[in-house]
Amino acid sequence: MNLEAVRDYQFPVLQCRYTAKDTCLYALSVGAGESPLDAKALRFVYEKQLQALPTMASVLGTPEPWIRNAEIGINYRKLLHGEQSLSIHRALPAEGLVEAHHRVLAVEDRGDQIGAVLHFERQIFDAESGVLLCTVTAALVLRGDGGCGSFGAMPPSARAAPSNLLSTPPDFVDAVQTSERAALLYRLNGDLNPLHVDPEAAQTAGFDRPILHGLCTYGMAGYRIVRGLCDHDASRLRSLQVRFKSPVYAGETLQIEGWRVSGGLHFQATVPARQKVVLSHGFAGLE
Repeated sequence: MNLEAVRDYQFPVLQCRYTAKDTCLYALSVGAGESPLDAKALRFVYEKQLQALPTMASVLGTPEPWIRNAEIGINYRKLLHGEQSLSIHRALPAEGLVEAHHRVLAVEDRGDQIGAVLHFERQIFDAESGVLLCTVTAALVLRGDGGCGSFGAMPPSARAAPSNLLSTPPDFVDAVQTSERAALLYRLNGDLNPLHVDPEAAQTAGFDRPILHGLCTYGMAGYRIVRGLCDHDASRLRSLQVRFKSPVYAGETLQIEGWRVSGGLHFQATVPARQKVVLSHGFAGLE
């Protein structure tokens, strides 16, 4: 990794126009609209009084795969998405034009044998008013780029729930049976990585079959929290952070368990059939 090139990389400001159709597609791809009789869920999948799910910010204004640029020198084949965080400053409009501003916040070198962590930020503004709507941050684990040095102030990692809290019965439990076509639907939001749909690409990456997008699992957890704890009022979700622990396969059941605390919910997501935690260090800031 060329640390100087990473630090000084100049991202163009991206404008992204999205429509009510895009907003409905995103909500459908993370599990909204399962029941035709769920009138409250219709606000996310039907243009009448349409609301955007906050986690749709994770697919708006995504930059080109800059991390594969030769001058950057990152071994992207060993890159893992470690953490994802969203802060909502103003509700996303149901449709509109936004501007996305990107920057690398920091690189944390953990040693030649361990790798490094790159912290990346995307700020999403309303293009007409200039109002900041959302801040999206991600921690990318660069397993092949340790020993190249560090820079910047490291943002706080996703916060773990206190161990004594996790030993108590959860206050919130919800489960979603993911569709076998979940990855095929979610990729239409813009993430076309063949790892998620092509069996050959998945096997080359070391998986028996294609894996679900991590941000799809993230969006599913966010929607379940909005549905179950916010009475389908998206404006009550103020932040959402997770650590990605293990992949999910389309068709598996995803279970979300949460513990209420002041200001929000600590949560995790598991695949009960494999007894695997797939999302850990989850926290949803709630109003």
